[in-house]
Amino acid sequence: MYNFEPSEEQTMLIDWAKRYATNALRPASHEAEETATLPKDVIDQGWEMGILQASIPEAYGGFGDHSAVTGVLAAEELAWGDLAGAMAVMTPGLFAYPILLAGSEAQKEAYLAPLVEDEWKPYTAALVEATFNFDPNELKTTATLDGDVYVINGEKTFVPYGDGAEAFIVYANLDGKTQGFIVPGELTGVEAGDRCKLLGVNGVPTYNVKFNEVRIPQGNRLGGEDGHEMDKILASMQLGIASLGVGLAKGAFEYARDYAKDRDAFGVKIAQKQAIAFMLAEMAIEVEAIRLLIWEAAWKVDNDHEDAAKHAYLAHIGAVDMAMVVTDRAVQVLGGHGYIREHPVEHWMRNGRGIASLLGLAMI
Repeated sequence: MYNFEPSEEQTMLIDWAKRYATNALRPASHEAEETATLPKDVIDQGWEMGILQASIPEAYGGFGDHSAVTGVLAAEELAWGDLAGAMAVMTPGLFAYPILLAGSEAQKEAYLAPLVEDEWKPYTAALVEATFNFDPNELKTTATLDGDVYVINGEKTFVPYGDGAEAFIVYANLDGKTQGFIVPGELTGVEAGDRCKLLGVNGVPTYNVKFNEVRIPQGNRLGGEDGHEMDKILASMQLGIASLGVGLAKGAFEYARDYAKDRDAFGVKIAQKQAIAFMLAEMAIEVEAIRLLIWEAAWKVDNDHEDAAKHAYLAHIGAVDMAMVVTDRAVQVLGGHGYIREHPVEHWMRNGRGIASLLGLAMI
């Protein structure tokens, strides 16, 4: 039987994340979106909570064990505060989690401890490509074995902190199979281009990055000489962005609900109007349903169920639709006020539209 009652450690982590989201992320959200800059001290506060560090075993510099369930619980709370801020704090996980899940023992020993024991630094990953109907299993970026080195060629988009990254996990097509490669940011041929201009989540900077004849040792192939399977990595990405979508939608629903309880129209609170009440009820149902779908998928990932990858995919697809519907309806509940920047729901609606496009920008 499933049991989603949080453990004592999970409860403590969720409480920390909630306080951080309330006291740091939510207050910084509007200004970060308007100026396209999230203050470094806000990111540092989030990093110091140790969410990533708690997922890394002590042998590799952390102080816990990886748990997808714990990851989705924490990500939801962070995104309740601000989606862009959550993604910024979680960016180093884009580099650490693939190594933890699929890296060789030598790679774990070499890269994980320096990352988690240090301050927040822009370790990141490059997955998304600017192609129609993007499929992570059919990448245009290529990796070719040339003697004892791999040569990587291609262009990525939506790369968080891609202009000054310490290192990337670059996903490329190697003989028809998607594989990850550890690419130091200072290598010749790594060229950060323009910052992406997006509808939302502008608090986290994303860039177009080109990889032109980038040469890396054979040992930098994720998993070593034999490589790795993508199922667990892709499931971690799908659950990561899905749980962020739940947190975002939960915040939008709660704001719209509270507004409706307070707003008078023709002598009554608009929450008493049947059209508004039904809309709010449907929003709550959507959030709770997808949350449970994500928790089930995360539990299956943690327990290595054979259908874990399928359930992670379903959770992701469900969260994409749910985030768009709930954030859009939050704007509708506020009426004309929903369309002005005095209220955050228009910002959340723009962010909600991005959930469908942000696969690979968060992992748990």
